[in-house]
Amino acid sequence: MRLAELTRDTWPSLAELFSANKTVGGCYCTWFMRTEVRAEWGEGNKRFLHELVRAGEPLGVLALDDDRPVGWVAVAPRSTYPKLDRSKVTASDAGPDTWSVTCFFVHRSARGRGLARTLVDAAVDFARERGATTVEGHPVDTEGQKKASGDLYHGTLDVFLSAGFELVERRGTRRALVRKELT
Repeated sequence: MRLAELTRDTWPSLAELFSANKTVGGCYCTWFMRTEVRAEWGEGNKRFLHELVRAGEPLGVLALDDDRPVGWVAVAPRSTYPKLDRSKVTASDAGPDTWSVTCFFVHRSARGRGLARTLVDAAVDFARERGATTVEGHPVDTEGQKKASGDLYHGTLDVFLSAGFELVERRGTRRALVRKELT
């Protein structure tokens, strides 16, 4: 398994990975970045994200198995995601050097192998290397219940806690705010 930053060179791998799933391929992990995400569903969101990649924005990490894309984690400075502050579930009092993990996608062929945990660790390293002092997530609390993969794109509370994140607060019955201090 190889991990790689999303760049101009790795963009084709992300596009290939997202083509495996209609929902991810429609959103292109732009939900928290833009207000018109639904209006731009599909090609519009793809173009928007591709423009950010071409501009050199730090956006996340890909997992590649023999150069075949199998996983993705979106992690960027919290300021990249203006919608986070508009929801009670994702609001935070964290400082300006906080990065947020917003989305995961693991191809069905790679599920059940601990890839989500690998991606969380990669997201933390990625953020730390770029000056983050804190990384947050907004995972789903499955409480041992199996959930459909489409419900887990925020990650699970268990995965974040096993990666050393601390539970800041439960948000409703199934969501949480988690945080990992990097200093």
